[in-house]
Amino acid sequence: MAYWALTDHDEVKGQARARAAAEALGMRYVPGVEISVTWAGQTVHIVGLQIDPDCQALVDGLAATRSGRAARAQDIGEALATIGIEGAYEGALRHVGNPDLISRTHFARWLVEQGRCQSIGEVFDDYLGEGCPGYVGHRWARLADAIGWIRAAGGIPVMAHPGRYNYTQLQHDALFDEFKQLGGAAVEVVTGSHTPDQYRQYANVAHHYGLLASRGSDFHGPGEGRIELGSLPPLPSSVTPVWHDW
Repeated sequence: MAYWALTDHDEVKGQARARAAAEALGMRYVPGVEISVTWAGQTVHIVGLQIDPDCQALVDGLAATRSGRAARAQDIGEALATIGIEGAYEGALRHVGNPDLISRTHFARWLVEQGRCQSIGEVFDDYLGEGCPGYVGHRWARLADAIGWIRAAGGIPVMAHPGRYNYTQLQHDALFDEFKQLGGAAVEVVTGSHTPDQYRQYANVAHHYGLLASRGSDFHGPGEGRIELGSLPPLPSSVTPVWHDW
């Protein structure tokens, strides 16, 4: 691995530490972030690469986005309590370094720890996914805001793992139309949650919209990623990598 980017959800406080770790390993560091967006009733993630983590517009926007996480987490804890799972909120807090960033993944780790499920994926399927007893919806940032904050910070807005979004074809096309019009610049083509068919599909999307192509593991921790670090295939040769001019 030659490049490493830390793209925490809605937070940039880890950038200095991540850069120092990368430099100690002789790797090139790419400052980044992953912003939670609500679009057509679903959560979409927009990655920002090569950002200035000290940009005030970005910092303020992320703070506003994070502000709803704690209330949502308490609601998740209450929802799980109604089906007999007590103490979930407190348990999830033990798995998060920054309480402002508490998410469903932290609840999932606790539920696995408690023996309720065998894996993070199973927790989402049984308890935390949409339609499950512990699911609590939330309205995140607008797409225009997320792209605007990334652009203000000098970064490159990237549509993250688009193959994971459950949109109709018309909605899918409308999402990319709006993303491009608002200043979106790249799409994740190869990522841990995409299949080989989706590598080809989103390479075609990149061509159609004139977008650069990104490649990322979406690694959240040992044993929790959809793919092990270092095992992603390269980008298709037909696309222009997002790092082409770095």
